[in-house]
Amino acid sequence: MKKTLIATGLLLTGNAFAQEEVKPFTMDGELGFIATSGNTETTSLNAKLSAHQELEQWSNDFLFEGLYKKDDVAIDDETSESQTTAQKYFLSGQGNYKLANPDHRLFLFGSYEDDRFSSFNYQSTVAAGWSQKLWDNETTKFEYSVGPGYSFAETSEGEDADSFIVRGALGFNWKISDTATFKQTMSTEVGEDNTKSKSISSLSAKINSSLSMKLTLTFDHNSNVTSDTEKLDTQTAVTIVYTFF
Repeated sequence: MKKTLIATGLLLTGNAFAQEEVKPFTMDGELGFIATSGNTETTSLNAKLSAHQELEQWSNDFLFEGLYKKDDVAIDDETSESQTTAQKYFLSGQGNYKLANPDHRLFLFGSYEDDRFSSFNYQSTVAAGWSQKLWDNETTKFEYSVGPGYSFAETSEGEDADSFIVRGALGFNWKISDTATFKQTMSTEVGEDNTKSKSISSLSAKINSSLSMKLTLTFDHNSNVTSDTEKLDTQTAVTIVYTFF
């Protein structure tokens, strides 16, 4: 039942997007891969797909992120074996409906996260509220959104952890030069038993019109976790970015 409600929230977002004629659309794909052998055996893969759609009445954002890591783990002093040490994916969609002042908007947001090595089997959010673009010029852009919602979650022990939440998010873009861009996004979902927060800082440099190199620092925090799990996950990634549109 809960997963049906989650899917419904995401579909409602998609239906809202479909009401307008398709107009300018951008999409970027990122890929980072590391493999080592010898004294240490490690395989790491992270991927990301992000898209933005700017319509007459809607401004829409879509995101997919995936992470997989396998390491050589010591069993005892003499033996070791290859084990999966990270496996995570996250997807989200947000539609912003423009009011009479197009910088003032109403938003609808949906997300789903599955992290095999967290305290949760899954975490998902549906939220709606107020969104505003404070400014957008040739160099910088700043926008935020805030509103109530509902979090669907299941702990690693199989217990329900659903609750009403308040979700807040902000995004800042800074075009440092014609080839370099800094981006900062932050979000927090405050619930009765858990507060989930995420910060993503990135610096990208263009190689050519379609390719870029990107350095990203991600902080992912849950306030309520099991005793054997860290509250804060940190990820540093260097990726190649390809701009499709």
